[in-house]
Amino acid sequence: MGLLVARAWYLAPALPEGERPLPLPGAIWAWLLGMGAMLAILFIGHANFSLGTGQTIKSAVGWAKGWALLALFPLAGFVLPIRTDVLSRAICRLSRQTLFLLPIFLLAPLLQLPQTLWVSPLKVLGGSGDEYFAAVLYTLEPGSGTPRWQFFAPWSPAIGMVAVIHLLLARLEPDRRWRWTGYVASILLVLLSQSRLALVALALILPAMLVVRRIRMASTWFPLIPVSLVAAWLMPQLAAFAEQAQSEFAGARAESSRVREALGRIAVDRWQNEAFWFGHGVVEKGPHLVEYMPIGSHHSWYGLLFVKGLAGAIALAVPMFWTLAGCIVLATRSRLGQTALAMILVYWLYSFGENLEVLTYLTWPALLVIGIAFRQERSGSGEKPDSATDGAAGSPTVAGE
Repeated sequence: MGLLVARAWYLAPALPEGERPLPLPGAIWAWLLGMGAMLAILFIGHANFSLGTGQTIKSAVGWAKGWALLALFPLAGFVLPIRTDVLSRAICRLSRQTLFLLPIFLLAPLLQLPQTLWVSPLKVLGGSGDEYFAAVLYTLEPGSGTPRWQFFAPWSPAIGMVAVIHLLLARLEPDRRWRWTGYVASILLVLLSQSRLALVALALILPAMLVVRRIRMASTWFPLIPVSLVAAWLMPQLAAFAEQAQSEFAGARAESSRVREALGRIAVDRWQNEAFWFGHGVVEKGPHLVEYMPIGSHHSWYGLLFVKGLAGAIALAVPMFWTLAGCIVLATRSRLGQTALAMILVYWLYSFGENLEVLTYLTWPALLVIGIAFRQERSGSGEKPDSATDGAAGSPTVAGE
């Protein structure tokens, strides 16, 4: 798709004015410049710690497979005539395959089938570990021994993120049967992954989409006045409730929460004391305290601070904030803009629980939708939010036609 974008720009002078690619919005430029800065920061970090040419080339390849894609997919969505109805139907077809295969996954631990079926020979191409190339039927939770499923993702919380994105995309499917196929499969993936963050995402993002959709209506604001007043009176009780909920959230998988917190503390301490501006350049394995997991993993911001320093964190934060602001505006104008807002909210939420760049190969539909939404707004073909109801059958949202 990156090559097709380059081709579109190359041929633009020979095309009629109405068929030329539109000027890029600021959010897309922010992604391109921010992810380009990641590569420059990578080179500086490797030079600071004298990591050598071989390691620098390997890390540059890793950048191309992760950070670079965070910019290329929104760019492709904006420039190329990709239709959202094709994306939503593809997601629903994948959901149907998931439902067909689901009994095999559910029976596997009962029949004591092998957890890992095979590891693809494509792992010779390089990667952070075999988990990215393994076909895994299920895993057993340490301590409790209960089964947990990750399906086609490298680990269980990752499939939770993918399921949330697929559920949001299924909302754009006009056919009721396909749409509900996407809904059911996505919800089952969330539940079977046992991902706490996925449940939080559904609980927060779907209501946020409804509120933003009606943010310009007076009828949205008047009911909030008594709610705000009552909330102010009950603030101490609400604060105590929030603290208790956070404690129960962490205690639901206490060992996992302990490891995540320890990884974060180690990453921040070493970032501040050893490599403040440009980071350590590479990921390092943690001590036994964190079960030898990579320092800064399970958290995009801690990982960036450790590997790429403050400069790397800024290089991601700027396009994330810019895109969020742009998508809030889009959400008040079109249904596709609401979906784009939901996608960037998913990315924001999961940036505190996953390393976003390593999951781009699974979560790319979200980035494409963001680019398509900006193109729809720039071309003036957006569908007004009041003209479509959530989940109602009707004409699919088609951008660029």
